[in-house]
Amino acid sequence: MGKIKITLEDLFNLPSAVIYNPDRYKPVSIVQIDSRKIVKGSLFVAIKGEKFDGHDFVKDVVKKGAGAVIIDCRMLSKFNSIETLLITVEDTTITLGNLANIWRNKLKAKVVSITGSTGKTTTKEIAATLLSEKYKVVKTEANNNNHIGVPLTILSADEKCDVLVLEQGTNHIGEIPYSVKISEPDISIITNIGESHIEFLKNKQMVYKEKSALFDATEKRGGIILANTDDPIIKKNVKRYSNVVSFGFQGNPYIKGKINGFNDDGKTKIKISGSKSAIDLPIYGESGAKNFLAAAVIAKLLGLSNDEIKKGTRKLFPVHGRLEVKKYSNALVIDDTYNSSPASINAAYDLVKHIKTFKSKIVVLGDIFELGKHSPKIHKELSKIFSYDKNLFVLTIGKMMSNLTAELRKKKIKSIHFHLREALSLYLQYEEIDNSVILVKGSRGMKMEEFVNILEKRFE
Repeated sequence: MGKIKITLEDLFNLPSAVIYNPDRYKPVSIVQIDSRKIVKGSLFVAIKGEKFDGHDFVKDVVKKGAGAVIIDCRMLSKFNSIETLLITVEDTTITLGNLANIWRNKLKAKVVSITGSTGKTTTKEIAATLLSEKYKVVKTEANNNNHIGVPLTILSADEKCDVLVLEQGTNHIGEIPYSVKISEPDISIITNIGESHIEFLKNKQMVYKEKSALFDATEKRGGIILANTDDPIIKKNVKRYSNVVSFGFQGNPYIKGKINGFNDDGKTKIKISGSKSAIDLPIYGESGAKNFLAAAVIAKLLGLSNDEIKKGTRKLFPVHGRLEVKKYSNALVIDDTYNSSPASINAAYDLVKHIKTFKSKIVVLGDIFELGKHSPKIHKELSKIFSYDKNLFVLTIGKMMSNLTAELRKKKIKSIHFHLREALSLYLQYEEIDNSVILVKGSRGMKMEEFVNILEKRFE
């Protein structure tokens, strides 16, 4: 198979496109929005972002040898002297998505799309690692899962790609319906439905409605829907789809997992139906096992044998900032700082309870964002996660987390709320917290990784 290229015909088919200097165009195999990555002959799409406007770099990319440039039609007068192929459109961001959809339909690869309130990034990483035992895999890098990131990931795949593993995220109504029109998945999975982004998506049913666009697009394409039937909302709603493979740890799904226990540092053993023996996972906690099962179902569906899955499992490691366990001689620090939700706090604390290395347990929690008017109530209700334990100490920071501290004190659970980051920093530096399991978690905007850095310096 030859290189995938965007042809002149493809450009003429772009909605609202007006093309100048078409005789100069040669089909391109690289599409970029970052002027620093432009190589000779590539197509540059000028996107206006929060920090930069790609139109400010159009003349630079032309000097670097870009083969074509797409700009907003309202900017034409600024660039009408450019001799390179120039395309004007009404919305360059939407045009990037249209180009990605054209590219997606030229790929021979199977497209796997993953979303969910929690666990989607870890599931994506595990699935990509397992699938790499048999296939050439391209995956979403970091958390590049939005209306810009999904198109860029698709455009990063080439003709050699066998499987494209996409993470598709949302925090506003309409984001997933938009991105799945671009990705057209062959296989889709929703890891779970929780309260993430409930400020904008209102309630769990609205969260499901947004994310189920993934299933709708897969059904339309004639693909396969993977349904986590442990999640009651998914279980109830997935019945309307025709080509469904169910999985989970409860009931009688088509592919069933069973946790066969935990070792002293919280790693799990998992048995999957159809395999003869349990797998020792190099990742942590029950939530890690759930993410692994979801990824293993994807791998099985794409033809991996149990032996290939086991071999791939040995190459797994925790995703940075997501239940990432750091061991020291006199402490064990769990870095779960990438983001936060009630469900992920529950999962993280469940891991803390399973770790037997140290008796003392310290939980450091920052605010959960994007809960809107529900925020005070949800932070209060986090107290249900914690039961009295004389070895437990909860440290909180952030305006909303004061609600949790008040509830914990009613339950006689030791807790301190810090109004100043500096005060919590000093506490973690100098108070007696040796010989402890220490979980640090909070929403991205709380920058809880700064407290992990303090602990690393203390215990190294």
